[in-house]
Amino acid sequence: MPIRITFDALLARKGMKAKHVAATIGVSETQLSLFRSGKVRGVRFSTLARLCAVLECQPGDLIAYDADPLDLQTADDGGD
Repeated sequence: MPIRITFDALLARKGMKAKHVAATIGVSETQLSLFRSGKVRGVRFSTLARLCAVLECQPGDLIAYDADPLDLQTADDGGD
């Protein structure tokens, strides 16, 4: 998957604990853990906004994209 979650690195730079962030934004530690591991299929913009507010960051600080030529394939080309 070319999308990587960089949340842990940001937490380390900010010197914050995931448990504190989860409590502050109103999500369970389990939900935040799933996001951190990249095991979610999506994230609500409202949750992303709360994360950015608490961490004083931009969405791009939480996720990264590694280019993959297969991302440009269409269904007709054998892609999704």
